[in-house]
Amino acid sequence: MDALEVSRRVYHRLAEMGDRPPRMRAWNGEEWGPDDAAATLVLEHPGALRALLLPPSDLTAGEAYIYGDVDIEGDIFSLLEFAASLRTENRPTPAAVSLLRLLRQLPADARRRDAARPRIRGITHSLRRDRQAVTYHYDTGNDFFATFLGPSMVYSCAYFLDPFEQLETAQRRKLDVICRKLQLGPGDRFLDVGCGWGSLVVHAAAEYGVTATGVTLSGEQAEYARIRAKEAGVEDRVTILQRDYREIDGTFNAIASVGMFEHVGAKELRTYFGRLRSMLAPYGRILNHGIVTRDRRRHLRRKPTFVSTYVFPDGELEPVEDVIGAAGRIGLELRDVESLRMSYALTLRHWVGNLETNHDQAVAAAGETVYRIWRMYMAGSAIGFEQGGISVMQLLLTDPERPWTFGRRWMTAKDDT
Repeated sequence: MDALEVSRRVYHRLAEMGDRPPRMRAWNGEEWGPDDAAATLVLEHPGALRALLLPPSDLTAGEAYIYGDVDIEGDIFSLLEFAASLRTENRPTPAAVSLLRLLRQLPADARRRDAARPRIRGITHSLRRDRQAVTYHYDTGNDFFATFLGPSMVYSCAYFLDPFEQLETAQRRKLDVICRKLQLGPGDRFLDVGCGWGSLVVHAAAEYGVTATGVTLSGEQAEYARIRAKEAGVEDRVTILQRDYREIDGTFNAIASVGMFEHVGAKELRTYFGRLRSMLAPYGRILNHGIVTRDRRRHLRRKPTFVSTYVFPDGELEPVEDVIGAAGRIGLELRDVESLRMSYALTLRHWVGNLETNHDQAVAAAGETVYRIWRMYMAGSAIGFEQGGISVMQLLLTDPERPWTFGRRWMTAKDDT
């Protein structure tokens, strides 16, 4: 059989195995599949399906897309939902084995290369290596992040009360909820670990009257945050430091860590929470906002994934119970926990939509390969949140001696409109 006939057969086998298959277009223009499919998978050369599916892994599939073996037209979410429906945790079925035999008949001419892979060196989670990993991710460029984050420049999940409300509305609410949970007020010394582009520290200083310190490893973020504080008229009460969390000194009434502890690593959780605890004033409080996993077997599977290779080098996700346990062992008390899983799925759908709308600007800022990496990463993450494999949790932790505040007063402290 020639490559076109093999590819046609592979497509029909896949369509039988999964739910709501996409349309597929071969390199010669021939198309297969439903006319009303939400997405079309474009095969750029005769070996494209082999490049996409052999060996079977999300890293293989992701590289086939970012390096141009295949393209995705239309709704990338629907295509990834179809891909997720093909997965099985059991032994390969006869249909899957037959499919692999077909794929091996295709040319092995993948366009894959290592140009976009980061070169991270050193001892895992050492200061030096963590700085390389974080800089790789966050110094992609402020102009690039602006193409999908929007005016708020908040790179963490929003807090939606209505799936139809604007992203900016939900992001501002998220900043307010964090400040309310921490019960911030004039005179408080507030630390934001992993402050990003300064949204939270500027908001806390402007709206709640605190003296705020933001910490980031990214030079581009730090400079942007300082400019932002000056433009908001709070530069006298906002300090931005370019440091690792293990290099911070001082005493703070309240500490927030939003979307940062995923970089810490399982073996460093005690060090992480211990460091935050050591900077907490008597009766102080900590809000830890981060992604967690439901996969307790993650450490048994050491193979690199698309996200660990191209997006978050050395990033690790832990079950929420392990995170709570690590905090408790160094003397912090859990006062409140809230899941924002579906809010993050919706946030990511907004970000992917913004990125696709601003494709030309994103490519001008960072290149087509980076655009494809982030489109795939964010869309895949949205599916992960929607299907429940990962979640995001806000943990309110305090000094155990802090008096109780009964009820969730932050829920009604400010107008949510």
